[in-house]
Amino acid sequence: MDNSKVLLQVEHLKKYFQTKRGTLLAVDDLSFAIREGETLGVVGESGCGKSTLGRAILRLHEPTAGSVIYNGENILNFDKERMKKVRSDMQIIFQDPYSSLNPRMTVSQAIAAPLLIQGVYGPREKNALQRKIDEMMDLVGLAKRFANAYPHELDGGRRQRIGIARALSLNPKFIVCDEPVSALDVSIQAQVLNLMQDLQENLGLTYMFITHNLSVVKHLSNSIMVMYLGQMVELADSRTLFKEPSHPYTQALLSAIPVPDPDVKMQRVILKGEITSPINVPEGCRFAKRCAYARSDCETRKVNLTEISPGHFVACRLFER
Repeated sequence: MDNSKVLLQVEHLKKYFQTKRGTLLAVDDLSFAIREGETLGVVGESGCGKSTLGRAILRLHEPTAGSVIYNGENILNFDKERMKKVRSDMQIIFQDPYSSLNPRMTVSQAIAAPLLIQGVYGPREKNALQRKIDEMMDLVGLAKRFANAYPHELDGGRRQRIGIARALSLNPKFIVCDEPVSALDVSIQAQVLNLMQDLQENLGLTYMFITHNLSVVKHLSNSIMVMYLGQMVELADSRTLFKEPSHPYTQALLSAIPVPDPDVKMQRVILKGEITSPINVPEGCRFAKRCAYARSDCETRKVNLTEISPGHFVACRLFER
């Protein structure tokens, strides 16, 4: 039995955007929990709402409705002062390590920025601040000779290490990792992923790891949530999801993972049909137009999450009781 504490509870979270064509349902009624010290992987194709979900949890995008309960309190009810304090505990690592850094700030200045904004160090505590900067650079494997370098002078791996050091400088408990290695070379990806795993183990961090790379999410995550057009279609622990994928969309995603063995015959699931628009979507299943198992009522009747085994949830009419 898992006795770890639930650190983050998301309940019926929604984030809608108004466009000229109508309402875009970027995140539509998501509920899930992340336990302390664990990693929730979030996967799905581009445009499914993964990054918007991460930003809505941190209130970088203000949610339309729902609750984000962190340490027992709904942070969506917090005013600016209380939310500023929560920022120390909840951080984000962005996808592009170059665009997320201020090009006019050196490495030291970038790492120092959150510490100064939160008032951890005052203007007269320069020596203590510098010791903290040195400590963070050591923690993420950045040589001190880069302390006065600017982002454009560094490669992608080192820039992402700055982003990680900046996120960790306030000693957070929860970090949204928004595709933190997708912009890096493959050789550098492995280094950064290993670093993040070591940091999680040593510092007791809790991650929400957003990615396209299914091999990465299998390696890192305790549980995995599959999203499609703003909704959750499947949620299970990592081993169960890869062993027994149940939603047709999940099956198609996993079938696309390349196998490094020329003698193994791949059984690809080829999706056909048009992708449903996320604007003014119908009441029923948003995957129905691409689903080989769709029935006549799939597009018109709302599909609810069904727990098909302990901790394994699927939103598909095939599993409704």
